[in-house]
Amino acid sequence: MNQDTLFISDLHLSLEKPEITRRFLNFLAHRATKAKAVYILGDLFDTWIGDDDFMPPNNKIRLQLKQLTDSGIPVFLQQGNRDFLLGNRFAQDTGVTLLSEYAVIDLYGTPTLITHGDLLCTDDIPYQAFRVKSHTLEWQHNVLSKPLLLRLLAARWYRLRSYFHKRKKSQDIMDVNQDTVTKVMREYGTLRLIHGHTHRPYLHNFTVDNQAAQRFVLAAWSKDAGEILCWNNDGYKIEVI
Repeated sequence: MNQDTLFISDLHLSLEKPEITRRFLNFLAHRATKAKAVYILGDLFDTWIGDDDFMPPNNKIRLQLKQLTDSGIPVFLQQGNRDFLLGNRFAQDTGVTLLSEYAVIDLYGTPTLITHGDLLCTDDIPYQAFRVKSHTLEWQHNVLSKPLLLRLLAARWYRLRSYFHKRKKSQDIMDVNQDTVTKVMREYGTLRLIHGHTHRPYLHNFTVDNQAAQRFVLAAWSKDAGEILCWNNDGYKIEVI
């Protein structure tokens, strides 16, 4: 059987988005069970305030992921800019394998670099500065040591602030920097890159050191549809659910 390797990102699951949650749970219960592997490239959740948060819909998602991994389907997860506090307890509860911010996989004979994508947006200097600070052990320990309710209120405030902050930025600043893309692909020795984050699904063709290269940008899921990048020995296709 020619099973597909599936790539998704930017679902931004939350209590306020029940349609996307239902679609994802259905995906885990049906489409994903026929896969060779599932890769979630960041921002599975709209906000993640700690692995001790079991508020809806988090527990249902945990249980469905656990059922899938227990059935023998490997699930790999990269943290995004919204859920970078996902940790080892979540991995243990669900059976998923947490990947580093950059990972190279063998995709049917071709080394392929996968990442969430926010690290590629180097023109957004204020965000990159916040990212460096928020990924330190000291900052994360300070946040996670706060009571759950306080973390929840803080996360909602940060989401609101982020919304208005983004409205002031140009779209180009929030997109990837092509020089950074080339540099990273050269560093990891790949000619294929898959990422999300920008919500600008597209296949970009370019060159790295005079060699043909490709950058696949995954789509964000919405209340109307979700997109999956499906890959097997015959190539790739975009599947809409």
